[in-house]
Amino acid sequence: MRGRELWTDILAEPFNRRARGATAYPQVPASHGLRVGHKASGFRGTVARQERDGVVLRGATGLERIFRMTPGAFELAGEAVTLVVPPQATAPAKALTASGSVAVAAGAARVAQASRILVEGIHDAELVERVWGDDLRIEGVVVERLDGLDRLARYVGAFGPGPGRRLGVLVDHLVPGTKEARMAAEVKHDHILVTGTPFVDVWQAVKPAVVGISGWPEVPRGSDWKTGVCRQLGVTDPTLMWRRIVGSVRSYADLEPALVGAVERLIDFVTEPGEIQS
Repeated sequence: MRGRELWTDILAEPFNRRARGATAYPQVPASHGLRVGHKASGFRGTVARQERDGVVLRGATGLERIFRMTPGAFELAGEAVTLVVPPQATAPAKALTASGSVAVAAGAARVAQASRILVEGIHDAELVERVWGDDLRIEGVVVERLDGLDRLARYVGAFGPGPGRRLGVLVDHLVPGTKEARMAAEVKHDHILVTGTPFVDVWQAVKPAVVGISGWPEVPRGSDWKTGVCRQLGVTDPTLMWRRIVGSVRSYADLEPALVGAVERLIDFVTEPGEIQS
């Protein structure tokens, strides 16, 4: 079944036994929701559960793989760690970030990496920051605004993507046959990932019930979407409407799965082991 496949992975031996035994790695409880990378395979995901003698990681697409919890086999915030079975449920619950990841205790922001995530405008940037900001700071990933997708090709040319310098691009209305799809195709590159949602605007990526409406109004083609939505909802100022929308978002659960999946794929892409450098 798509998204529920479980792979058993035996590539959990990143170091030989003698060298591994000589190194003491920090031990980190494999708590549900903890976001880590498996060093040998490059797979990244969040801890789903413990199973047999290993830990099950769930990737951004829902794919699950099981790895042995051998010393130094995992990476957290740029450091090699050993995952261990967490204490029983009597222990205090771990704090979670808005993205659903386990918050790293006293997690300082990492030095900004060369790879970047691009979004179309200020509303996209604010929404990504609200839900994934803590995760991105730990990873050292900067989010930049294009302020118009027509600037994408020029930005890519100046950025110079390559090994260790990846670019992830979040696009609204990424539907076959649209101008957005054509612009995305123009920057196809091994070190660029363009993904997004079918929504006309990032406002639609927030679940209507969260905002207190039954659904997003239909706006005639050719009309400004935000203006049309505000008119039908009886709001005079789009800025006030946006403050209402973004202020209603508390976590990833308030967003449509299409946006959550797209952002998670971009984070995994730009933080893939071996592709991060200052």
